[in-house]
Amino acid sequence: MNSFLYTFGQGLSNLKRNKLFTLASVATIAACLFLFGLFYAILADFQNVVKTAEQGVSVTVFFNEGTTEDEILQLKVAVEERAEVSEVEYVSADAAWDSFKDEYLGEYSEGFTENPLANSANLEIYLKDVSKQGDLVDYLESLDDVRTVNRSELTANTLSGFNNLFAYIYMGIVIILLAVSIFLISNTVTIGISVRKDEISIMKYIGATDFFVRAPFVIEGVMIGFVGSILPLLAIYVIYDKVVAYISGRFSVLNSLINFLPASTIMKTLIPLSIILGVGIGFVGSMATVKKHLTA
Repeated sequence: MNSFLYTFGQGLSNLKRNKLFTLASVATIAACLFLFGLFYAILADFQNVVKTAEQGVSVTVFFNEGTTEDEILQLKVAVEERAEVSEVEYVSADAAWDSFKDEYLGEYSEGFTENPLANSANLEIYLKDVSKQGDLVDYLESLDDVRTVNRSELTANTLSGFNNLFAYIYMGIVIILLAVSIFLISNTVTIGISVRKDEISIMKYIGATDFFVRAPFVIEGVMIGFVGSILPLLAIYVIYDKVVAYISGRFSVLNSLINFLPASTIMKTLIPLSIILGVGIGFVGSMATVKKHLTA
């Protein structure tokens, strides 16, 4: 416990000794994680839009003549059990005709005494992930009672492409920001080692272990990363709320196109993620530096 308290105290002392470099490192990490959080919020909202659009994409299954309603409902149960399926709706021939005549014929439908869509009973299948549409269609087309399967391949490919594009862009940005932050942490710890070079040499001469010498610098890096992760979280929470309120009020037409996630939903994921990244950056940067400069 005494060793822990000593190393922790020395880590805080290092922060005070190198105030300018500490502030510069904290500010840089805060700026990097602010951009990280900003891009995360934008990405989360876009993914929510794409997810909402995906929920409207369906696969429609029509059946061979003579297929009974019971057989269709049995297939409905089997399709609902598939992992990629979110919902299955059964549309009877009468329901299909009622929908068609109300939408396209209106009062002219009174001349029809029989249902011209008598063989149009179908299943409308909605997916959890449109990228799995091909697997589902292959399965449906292999069934004996299925006459045809209508799908929106272009829409599914476009939505899947958007998801992949956003993921690649976001990962690229995160890698760049992490590299910059680790570099700055490394420089700050290197300066701290240089300032205490004589003191460290004396400690080693009198038998101090590598852990005892290195721990304060690691704690210094972790503290810089932690503080640097807290500041942008506060800023993002306030800014996100105000920006969403401004856009919703000023550009009301967008409300029907973009369903912004509430700040609480964004922060629920962003808070632990940013703290882990901040502390991780500090730990990795400081550990790499002390191993390089304080090898026995």
